Amino acid sequence: MIAGKSFEEVMQRFREITFHETFDMIVAIANGGIVPAAIINQRLNIAIQLLKINLRDTDQQPRYDSPKLVSPIDFDYKDKSILLVEDRIKTGATVQYAIDLLHGAGQIKTFAVNGKADYSLYDESCFRFPWIV
Repeated sequence: MIAGKSFEEVMQRFREITFHETFDMIVAIANGGIVPAAIINQRLNIAIQLLKINLRDTDQQPRYDSPKLVSPIDFDYKDKSILLVEDRIKTGATVQYAIDLLHGAGQIKTFAVNGKADYSLYDESCFRFPWIV
């Protein structure tokens, strides 16, 4: 059984993380990146945009051979400094695909609640998000 983190424990990590850059926008990889992006937005108070990419089903099993853009990009990201937010980074395929899609951005830094990223709260093999019911 996966030991879950309490909501307060995860929120404390959000409060403690220090960002070393200034960002023009937060880009959340939907759907998983929406909740962490909203939490970060409370601190940074900058626009959130959604990048609608899908790879896995609700049981975290691969749905496609590679990530797919499921809705066109409808925001201006050229020359912008972006904090790209995902809930979990396993293989890095979705985040790399997102970075490739955002080619032309001025700078992209990654954030993950769990996994390897420029900024992450945890890097654990088993992790349960406290906001998933």
